[in-house]
Amino acid sequence: MLPGYLDGIRDSGAIPIILPLSGSDEDVLEVFEKCDGLLMTGGHDVSPSLYHEPEKETCGIVCRDRDRIERALYENALAHHKPVLGICRGIQMINVLQGGTLYQDLPTEHAGGINHHMEPPYTNVAHYVHIRKTSPLYHLLETERLGVNSCHHQAIKKLGDHLEIMAESEDGLIEAVRHTEQDFVWAVQWHPEFDFRINPASRKIFDAFIAACR
Repeated sequence: MLPGYLDGIRDSGAIPIILPLSGSDEDVLEVFEKCDGLLMTGGHDVSPSLYHEPEKETCGIVCRDRDRIERALYENALAHHKPVLGICRGIQMINVLQGGTLYQDLPTEHAGGINHHMEPPYTNVAHYVHIRKTSPLYHLLETERLGVNSCHHQAIKKLGDHLEIMAESEDGLIEAVRHTEQDFVWAVQWHPEFDFRINPASRKIFDAFIAACR
């Protein structure tokens, strides 16, 4: 697990715990009972089997153990109304678990003219997103236009059930969502864990998540 996720949680006043991929769902959920919230991080591609599509050659590496564990954790978090924050793969996984679908490979399926897979340093701005004024993300950040970093080749295609768009990129990709029937289930496509120490917007996203966990 990249240290930025852990540092972002810690710097907002909480204790990060990494849950294992090995073991049964029951064992992992027993540990999760002690947790106040769930951070779904970046990483592997989500298996297209979860949204009933064949895996294309352009799809990246999937991890079925991770898909299985994160599904169990997410469903448990919703059942117990625990806050959830999704980042990059996290927004994709949340969308799929809510019945949505993904572009398996943006360069071949959504040629929007924006570079969504930037090179380091990831503290730079790759492109801008438009934040909807009706969204809680706007009320948190108090801006309609936000410069973000970007490092992904998959993205939301069909929006999942009970999800509401909070932000979109200039080429029409969904960049942030929230669950309309939960107090705090937010997800963003960009990476606040890379720049929260120098970017107030990224810091506020971590702070809002941890505040919801208290």
